Amino acid sequence: MNGIFICCATDLYSITFVQYFMLKQFLEHLGRIAIMLKESVSRPENGRVYWKEFMEQCNDIGIRSLPIVIVISFFLGAVLTIQTAYQLISPLVPKPVIAQINRDSTILELSPTVICIVLAGVVGSKIASELGNMRVSEQIDALEIMGINTKTYLVLPKIIAAAIMVPCLIVLSISISIFGGYMAGSFSSIITEEQFYQGLTQDFKPYNLFFAMMKSLTFALIISIIPAYYGYYVKGGALEIGRASTTSVVVSCILILLGDYVLSILLL
Repeated sequence: MNGIFICCATDLYSITFVQYFMLKQFLEHLGRIAIMLKESVSRPENGRVYWKEFMEQCNDIGIRSLPIVIVISFFLGAVLTIQTAYQLISPLVPKPVIAQINRDSTILELSPTVICIVLAGVVGSKIASELGNMRVSEQIDALEIMGINTKTYLVLPKIIAAAIMVPCLIVLSISISIFGGYMAGSFSSIITEEQFYQGLTQDFKPYNLFFAMMKSLTFALIISIIPAYYGYYVKGGALEIGRASTTSVVVSCILILLGDYVLSILLL
């Protein structure tokens, strides 16, 4: 009996210790992120240099992500239309409902969440790898010796560029996804053009677009801040850069899904 009690007490102590360790790690990471963001918000030494870096980040995050966003959005809309029609085969369900479901699902969930998860892998891994390589090769140390605030120069342009370009990509994704649904419905004779347009405009709520933009802005901050943190503070060599990149993508995806849940509760 005493052995069972001691075993249970040991297990309880182990669980408590693990929880304490996880909480400590979480608060440590949260504090370092807060410090990084605080130190990155300062007046730039040379506005032209910072503007050039900002435009390069807009190009990397926005323009170079266009092909994958266009392809994924088109097929998301096409598949959604076909599967919705497959599940709603009934003379009691009017055909315009297919377009209505496509519109609301795309705006509320598919485009903001799925595209941002994809961007977390594409953009987030690039940010973490870039900063990690600069840290390992001592380029960041060289910039700091020259008197440059590396957090402002390297981190802040990425965050601002992501906050501007990701919502633009989401707007484009919504349009392409709806167009993909229209094309799939038309070519497969599931729904006519008139029926699709009727469902597209029926009972439309502009608030859904506001909700999608709030999600995209929140996810953009996650996509830029988390990889920048893991890349900026990486230690070691090439192996640690790969681990930091992978960890940043995993953490970003988890936070995106968590943020999706929290925003849905708060805003809907």
